[in-house]
Amino acid sequence: MFLNSISCNDIVTKKTRPTVQPLHIVLLVVFFLVMIWSLIDNAGYGIWVLEAGPALIGLVVLVLTYKRFRLSDFLYVLILIHMIVLLVGAHYTYAEMPLFDWLKEVFGWSRNNYDKVGHFLQGFTPALVARELFIRRKTVPSSGWRNFFIVCICLAISAVYELIEWWVALLTGSVGDAFLGTQGYIWDTQSDMLLALVGAVVALILFSRVQDASMRKLA
Repeated sequence: MFLNSISCNDIVTKKTRPTVQPLHIVLLVVFFLVMIWSLIDNAGYGIWVLEAGPALIGLVVLVLTYKRFRLSDFLYVLILIHMIVLLVGAHYTYAEMPLFDWLKEVFGWSRNNYDKVGHFLQGFTPALVARELFIRRKTVPSSGWRNFFIVCICLAISAVYELIEWWVALLTGSVGDAFLGTQGYIWDTQSDMLLALVGAVVALILFSRVQDASMRKLA
């Protein structure tokens, strides 16, 4: 279905890796520095919690599972990049990110498209997380079925997130409107899910080999 260079049997993961890797400490420090910056003079603490929430939850999960199931360095770096995108969006709101305001003027866009970066990564990052879990846990040996399930998972995550945005908008008023971030675009939900799909497919086609090489270092 997509290009694959590794089978489930190619990787044997150590159950315990007691030492904390220097790279992982650096990544954690970078996360907290960006988080502190994101908190200072943000667009509003209500919207900050909503936008940064997935990054904070993700950090807790990664810390709790670090000794039991350590991920590849490539995946940790990718997750950090995704978290930074979330924290930047939490600081400015996705509709008011300055760089994309400038790009809006340069390219004549009708809206600030920073949220589309987030939705692309909403497919891109979970695809590689799911792929690593499937391969290392030997859950889905067939590469074709594995990639099919990965794409389905990414679309499901995107759909659930769109439902959450809708519920928050209904319950919280102006904070929800900022969280929803449609900017008047009637096809916002559909384009968000399409970008998540594109992100998942791009991740599987272009970055599987890079991930494979990083996973082999865990053996």
